[in-house]
Amino acid sequence: MNPEPVEIAEHRRLVMSLATASATVTLPLDQCLGLVTAEPVTTRLEVPPFTNSAMDGFAVRFEDVSTATPQAPVRLPVSGDIPAGSPASSPLEPGAAQRIMTGARMPAGADTVVKVEDTDHRPGQAQVPSAVTIFHTPQAGINVRYHGEDLGVGETVLDAGTVLDGPALAAAASAGHGTLEVHPALRVGVISTGSELADAGAGLSAGHIPDSNGILLAGLVTAAGAQVAEQARVPDEPALLREVIAGWDVDLVITAGGISAGAYEVVRQGLPELTFHKVAQQPGGPQGAGVVGSTPVLALPGNPVSVYVSFHVYASLLIATMRGLAVEGRFGRPTVRATAGSGWHSPAAKTQFMPIRWDGDVVVVPTHRLGSKSHLVATLPLVQGLAVVPAGVDRVDPGDSLEVLVTRGGAL
Repeated sequence: MNPEPVEIAEHRRLVMSLATASATVTLPLDQCLGLVTAEPVTTRLEVPPFTNSAMDGFAVRFEDVSTATPQAPVRLPVSGDIPAGSPASSPLEPGAAQRIMTGARMPAGADTVVKVEDTDHRPGQAQVPSAVTIFHTPQAGINVRYHGEDLGVGETVLDAGTVLDGPALAAAASAGHGTLEVHPALRVGVISTGSELADAGAGLSAGHIPDSNGILLAGLVTAAGAQVAEQARVPDEPALLREVIAGWDVDLVITAGGISAGAYEVVRQGLPELTFHKVAQQPGGPQGAGVVGSTPVLALPGNPVSVYVSFHVYASLLIATMRGLAVEGRFGRPTVRATAGSGWHSPAAKTQFMPIRWDGDVVVVPTHRLGSKSHLVATLPLVQGLAVVPAGVDRVDPGDSLEVLVTRGGAL
């Protein structure tokens, strides 16, 4: 007699029990892209670190140009030139101007920058003019970035648990940091299993199919912000599977296939220390998880849609946690509400994850006319989310409100 399927929440607890916290590391900024901050990042210097010009133009005293109009322009002698990076060591005398570039330090005595377009000085001209004519009265203090107006010393720029993309790294650099304390890259080993699998693009002998799971898993792992450190395809040889895993130095192994009830279930047979069970969901009922040696192993079913669904329901949550991210909700990220644009059947005893695409702003439809069958790999590129149909519902009708786990448009 087959045991009753376990609930999704029970298997999720098993999966999340695999999460391990690695020691953090200090790395230069140029090695931190895609990693996650292990502690808050605070400013070590004021931002901006000095008062500077926000425009190419002329640093002036407002009182000297407050009457300028096109009909009665103001003409001032130019007493200096301040390129970006210059210390601006000469104060501005009353009744004079200094040419200044964007980002250059404001000279003492200046309080306003007249942009070059409001003068008779040609933009891009290298030669410093002896005098400049100003045709418009600027607003007092215009085009000046003041010392510390963005952030003061000790203010938080990035919270702990922030994914370090280009803007985040730029903020850290501007705040005076050259290194950051981060969680190291999560190294994942990916294994597709089955003696029926052949190289993608190779001629197929009888009974063989292309290995789409290996490249699918590798892509999902990368999109989730982890690093594919190892990848293998293993035939139905349990001893070989153990040998492969034992030879890897990775933080997590994810397998696809070999965990169902057949006679040649290589993962079930080769890794008996894992917990295997059926989960009350469709697709992706067979699931497994546990530790082999000291390495966490997540065992997903073998059909491609089941791999896709299982990854987003379980693996992405585990990966996010192991990367140092705070996760929320039962799927590790918020879901959205949408309206069914067409109807379909759902197995009442299970939670169904229907692959969908958006049809407008709030309407979703299945990506394939055959629904959520687990072998429909060719339509996976169209999938933008998974509509969650709860157990107890055997029919979705047009107009029904659905919870949708968004799977395209961003990773944890």
